[in-house]
Amino acid sequence: MRRPALYSRSPEATASPDGQDASSGQEAPGSDTAPAAPADAADAAMAAGLQTRNQPHRARRRWLAPLAVAVLMGASAAGAYYLVPRPAGHTLTQKDIDAAVLRTLQTATLPSAAARAADIIRPSVVEVTALGPESKPEAKPAKRARPNDHSKPGPGKQRTAKAPKDAPANKEAAPQEPADSQEAAKEPKDGEIERGVGTGVVIVDKGVILTNLHVVAGAEKIRVTFADGLESPASIIGLQPENDLAVLQAQKIPDDLVAATMRSTADLRPGDNVAAVGFPFGIGPSVSSGVVSGMNRSFRSPEGKQEMSNLIQFDAAANPGNSGGPLINMDGEVLGIVTAILNPTQQRTFIGIGFAVPIENAASAAGTPPF
Repeated sequence: MRRPALYSRSPEATASPDGQDASSGQEAPGSDTAPAAPADAADAAMAAGLQTRNQPHRARRRWLAPLAVAVLMGASAAGAYYLVPRPAGHTLTQKDIDAAVLRTLQTATLPSAAARAADIIRPSVVEVTALGPESKPEAKPAKRARPNDHSKPGPGKQRTAKAPKDAPANKEAAPQEPADSQEAAKEPKDGEIERGVGTGVVIVDKGVILTNLHVVAGAEKIRVTFADGLESPASIIGLQPENDLAVLQAQKIPDDLVAATMRSTADLRPGDNVAAVGFPFGIGPSVSSGVVSGMNRSFRSPEGKQEMSNLIQFDAAANPGNSGGPLINMDGEVLGIVTAILNPTQQRTFIGIGFAVPIENAASAAGTPPF
């Protein structure tokens, strides 16, 4: 027997071509066809089950469409984000960098240029000590005291010498200070005393050291003390008397010995900042800063025995003990070797004029011109 077509009761359904309303199974208005009824109860039940099963599919179709639209819109938005040109990020300019540096300088305390330069050169600076045998003073014969006319006693009288008014109250003689306590020899060590103290600078990390010739002249032994405190004997391996230079070789060196960097003086000008590092009067390492006062200067020793030329004149403080030490720029590079100070008086103190041998001459004394 022929079964009638079944339609869902969904409200979206439209009228069938034969004039029935698909949503209700009723005859569409104006239709001459009567509604078809199920043939029996089984057919009715089947029709009801089919209608129930079709409802979830219709519901899924209702939310699938909006979801697809949302996905498409999201994809379109993402594509637009990457495809639409965006303004480029902020590019740093020199003005921004200058402003940042200025802000740092205003808010942070930085070490001075001389302090930074001294930190660079300090591991290469050594103390140079000239040693000699301990000398014993010769015994002088005692002088016979001769009383003066005022001390002669008269007849029947015995006169005693009176102590001067400014004599000390005790019976011991008042101690006397040496004329120059800095020049006085130090306590003997192993039968030797220090004859002089100067400075040197390491130019080769194998222990090759530049210093002044007058620092080690006449010494029987030479001792160098490195920045880490290591002491070592040293020997002279090169001389350049015309520039008052000596080259030393240390027998023992630290494992991490650092050689100084040398810098040509071709572009050095008066007014450039410099610093002198050394052991003035055995104190150090000490640092003094100043400027280049002049170039190509000449200097004659106080004894008049030697004249040196092509010297660097500087006003950084230098005193006995600075001899042989490095004169450096603000990058810690060696420009010359401090060799002399000018003082028109007999005092061996600094009054504002010092001289250094340019590093070009000094390095040639070691047989290795750097430039």
